[in-house]
Amino acid sequence: MTSDTKQDLPLYGWRILVPRGGPWGDGVAASLRAQGAVPVVAPLINFAPTNDQAGLDVALEQLAAGAFDWLTVTSATTVDVLFAHRAVVPPTTRIAAVGETTAAALQAVGYEVALVPTQDNSAEGMAEQLIALETEPRRILALRSEIAKPVLSVQLSNAGHDVSSVVAYRTVGVPVTERIRRDVENGRINAILVTSGSVAEQVREQFPEIPDETLLAAIGPRTARDALKAGLPVSVVADRQTVDALIDAVSHFTLPHAADEFAP
Repeated sequence: MTSDTKQDLPLYGWRILVPRGGPWGDGVAASLRAQGAVPVVAPLINFAPTNDQAGLDVALEQLAAGAFDWLTVTSATTVDVLFAHRAVVPPTTRIAAVGETTAAALQAVGYEVALVPTQDNSAEGMAEQLIALETEPRRILALRSEIAKPVLSVQLSNAGHDVSSVVAYRTVGVPVTERIRRDVENGRINAILVTSGSVAEQVREQFPEIPDETLLAAIGPRTARDALKAGLPVSVVADRQTVDALIDAVSHFTLPHAADEFAP
């Protein structure tokens, strides 16, 4: 690609903080480069094993033995846990994924997805669709993060289903380097991708001084609500809970930001 065509790309000249590493971060960085941006991969969160490994082991054994009608998966990180444990999901157990990203992660490691919410890519949206689909009581395994609110399990239980809610992993904060912190505070980072409530909390904690012109982009309305609760002034919200929608939302802004762009 020549420098001329590069300058025509929607995010040419942007430096954008990607808040997670690993394959996910690499994929987002590649998508940003394709739009002309310079990705700055600075993991703010990482994932640690559950504190109840025995409970998870038992649940995965029961899963393999066909004890559940449904398995609900609410994040790509849960998929990493399933894959790391070589979890067997028998054909009699159907898998519900919270959104397209999680569904793609499941499919990439060989799991078949039976349900993805068509409207609301959240635990609530998934619960509503499952409840509408299953009029008879079903046995459901809900794997979740330690910090996730048990919204899904509560809704499904209230609808008469037999739910086993099991913690698959913990989310932990990762301190950024001094250089990244300085780049954020000096405005050298033009946008920060806020991809979950736990990322929002780390952004607030690790970057107490974020310039007004820095774009804070939330991946969907639910994350935007979590970010606002954490005290972050969100600049733009993706209309869908996908990385492509998030990058597209950022690409509608120009660099540098004009003051009136943030007016309602």
